[in-house]
Amino acid sequence: MEIRADAETGSYSSLFAAVAYGFASMAMVFINKAVLMQYAYSMTLLTLQQLATSLLIHVGRKLEYTKARGLDMTTAKRLLPLSIFYNANVAFALASLKGVNIPMYIAIKRLTPLAVLIAGYFSGKAKPTAQVSLSVILIAAGVLIAALGDFSFDLFGYSMAFVSVFFQTMYLVLVEKSGAEDGLSSLEIMFYNSFLSLPFFMFLIIATGEFPNSLSLLLAKSYSFSFFMILVLSLVMGIVLNFTMFLCTIVNSALTTTIVGVLKGVVSTTLGFFLLGGVQVHALNVSGLVINTAGGVWYSLAKYQQKRSKAVKLVPDEEAHSK
Repeated sequence: MEIRADAETGSYSSLFAAVAYGFASMAMVFINKAVLMQYAYSMTLLTLQQLATSLLIHVGRKLEYTKARGLDMTTAKRLLPLSIFYNANVAFALASLKGVNIPMYIAIKRLTPLAVLIAGYFSGKAKPTAQVSLSVILIAAGVLIAALGDFSFDLFGYSMAFVSVFFQTMYLVLVEKSGAEDGLSSLEIMFYNSFLSLPFFMFLIIATGEFPNSLSLLLAKSYSFSFFMILVLSLVMGIVLNFTMFLCTIVNSALTTTIVGVLKGVVSTTLGFFLLGGVQVHALNVSGLVINTAGGVWYSLAKYQQKRSKAVKLVPDEEAHSK
């Protein structure tokens, strides 16, 4: 009975982590959009989000609100590749948006689950079931079909987007590996990632010329109560998004996190047709979204059956040992 209870608790934790990440990720898209409509300095906004994350976790640890361990330079050096991949993903993603339209950018980024599967295969990870593999391929096919309705080729933009997919894949795989091998909690990984990201982002806002204009505009805009509240909400949601992403990756897997991101993208795109307007609906877009969603549902069912079969196997084994 205890084994069954533990398995059930683990299933609920996995589901909560996935749903929380999905909602946080979807909300962040619209919140950041609201901020950037009034404040165009995206790199400065990212820097503020990482700074707020680092300070909040540090203060929480000092006040003993969290059991997260303090900064350890040996651990920081070991997690430096994770931070590099994270920052590279963000930088190349922003660069790709200069030449690729939003629907096509989302479509390319949704290929990350397929890249995670390939990375897992070459890293010696357990081979996924046929249903999991086919569902991920179906998701990738769906987003490609949906993107055909808005196909505008830009070699530089496409190259940057595909490189971003590579770095995001490596980043998620490292998060999963760090949580499993180093025994780090999602909060600790989030702290190290934010702390190590700060020098990189500070260099970028200076190199791109955002600073000091971004700071003076931020101070001027802060007098607006509506902008200030949206900015604070953006900083809070940045922390929530990173935490739920690391939690989902550690509790579930890198592949599950990317699948949740794909499904979130479907919902965000659908809402975007109604909330933002100006988007012409094509048959290919609708067909691709239906195929994409079907692949996501298929994947969810396949993973549920896989976890359930593992839990059932644990019970007879435990009972055999107790006899």
